[in-house]
Amino acid sequence: MELVKRDFIGRYRGSLLGILWSFFNPVLMLSVYTLVFSVAFKARWAGVEENKAAFALILFSGMIVHSFFAEALNRAPSLILQHVNFVKKVVFPLETLPVVTVLSAFLHFLISFLVLCLFCLGAGFPIHKTVVLVPLVLSPLIFMVLGLTWFLAALGVYLKDLSQLIAFLTSVSLFLAPVFYATDTLPPDFQRLLLLNPITLPILELRDVMLFGNSMNWAAWGFSLGLGVMAFWLGYAFFQKTRRGFADVL
Repeated sequence: MELVKRDFIGRYRGSLLGILWSFFNPVLMLSVYTLVFSVAFKARWAGVEENKAAFALILFSGMIVHSFFAEALNRAPSLILQHVNFVKKVVFPLETLPVVTVLSAFLHFLISFLVLCLFCLGAGFPIHKTVVLVPLVLSPLIFMVLGLTWFLAALGVYLKDLSQLIAFLTSVSLFLAPVFYATDTLPPDFQRLLLLNPITLPILELRDVMLFGNSMNWAAWGFSLGLGVMAFWLGYAFFQKTRRGFADVL
């Protein structure tokens, strides 16, 4: 946990507000979303009761899931490259670096989730008691992200252009997930296509259990959990298999 703390705080070292930026950033973003979508565009989410901030809150709930996913994966390809001394000079469990990255990204998610809860209360948007299911909703994604981070951290040692490719793919994933739109507004074929995006189901279920008061789709959750655990073990196995060559390449 000390490494997670250092990684989390280290990103704000030297700034005027320091770690407070991790709270103010989502506050400012949600404020902008509320102003733009509820005042300027007067946007509404299909099937949701009239509420000025509703669209912004629903959008933000999707954004924070994507941000967690993108932050971990964008940092993954350069993880080992940024810690060459750990590979060559220090006996260090390199497999912990991706874990630290994912936990640090998840801390940012938790802060943004707190901001979401506070804005829901302030805007009069009900938080349903099914919100207690949020940890279960996110568990498949956490396994998936950790596995992908191990995989990309190892692959990034050998493919130096991987960072640019992953940055592009995570940007695309934002628009291929139901962040800005409801899946019901899309043709059935496109709805099925969106399910290939690993953040689609967590976004839908986070909204269902927190904002809409619906139960989880347990069958879909079980399937995604299986995929997440599989990605977890395959990513870890790939990392351990390829780490033997890190020192030679670096």
